[in-house]
Amino acid sequence: MTSQPTEPEVILKVENLKMYFPIRRGVFQRHVGDVRAVDDISFDVYRGETLGLVGESGCGKTTTGRTIIRLYNATDGKVTFTLRDQDPDTGEITFKEVDMATVRGNALRQMRRRIQMVFQDPYASLNPRMSVKRIVSEPLDVFGIGTKAEREERVKELLHLVGLNPMMMTRYPHEFSGGQRQRIGLARSLALNPELIICDEPISALDVSIQAQVVNLLEELQEKLGLTYIFIAHDLSMVRHISDRVAVMYLGKIMELADRDTLYQHPYHPYTQALLSAVPVPDPEVEENRHRILLQGDLPSPANPPKGCNFNTRCPVAQKICFETEPEFTEVSPGHFCACHLVKGGADGQIEIPDLLQSV
Repeated sequence: MTSQPTEPEVILKVENLKMYFPIRRGVFQRHVGDVRAVDDISFDVYRGETLGLVGESGCGKTTTGRTIIRLYNATDGKVTFTLRDQDPDTGEITFKEVDMATVRGNALRQMRRRIQMVFQDPYASLNPRMSVKRIVSEPLDVFGIGTKAEREERVKELLHLVGLNPMMMTRYPHEFSGGQRQRIGLARSLALNPELIICDEPISALDVSIQAQVVNLLEELQEKLGLTYIFIAHDLSMVRHISDRVAVMYLGKIMELADRDTLYQHPYHPYTQALLSAVPVPDPEVEENRHRILLQGDLPSPANPPKGCNFNTRCPVAQKICFETEPEFTEVSPGHFCACHLVKGGADGQIEIPDLLQSV
């Protein structure tokens, strides 16, 4: 008998997540609007996978990661994942059957042991007044794990794990290169044995020669420790290398989500195709004959997004419905989600895509 394939375990489920920052003006700081940094997005993260989150600068990638780990809270103390003053629209973040919207206090602290974050800037994310030993052992100190001697051994183990000499633990951050500092930040995130790590553009501040080393290290640690990643980046080539699935964001919304190879070979959404057409190909003949989509206009303000589809002001194939109705984020084909009125699944299993998109 052949065993039936098992469904992948959903370790993190995000539904209708919103994160609005209030705009206040005047002497009395009157609430006049909101910056819609993250505007109603939904996705799942499976155990052991790497979900790439890509898009232009300012599209809401980092805010999404910080909101998931609960670095943003509502002003009234309630976790609603938005900063509106009245009647906030709530979002749901479920981590292993635990509703992150309801946990607080010590329960939230315990949940943060299981979800950690690696920040973008290795120069700013490490305290310059603390030695590497104190930086890496700080999570252990906060949770009161082990004795002083056991914590020191754990620091040595973690530094060795990320490829650093444990003898360096008495040094300070300014004595290390950018790549080494990012390894220190990664060691700190591993101190509590987390299950999910949110990597917020961990290689964007590093030299190109160092980026590959950090990415390879992330892959080795994932295989060795069974980690799950959300990898936030705007380098599409690196995202393709490390990710299992990729979600494309634009102006606070997810436009397309699919398996890595499917997304890069058969993108559906006009924005995804325009984004991928800008990725250089290391083949002069192929590069010379490629069709490049040049988007017109500027990125709209997240404080005043366009009516209908967020991408309609720059979309080369936008139609009347795109300016009137917001498209639903639906599963067009198995495992391939898209938010576009012009992309439809036919009864015969064929996907209807405008000719202009097929020419890319």
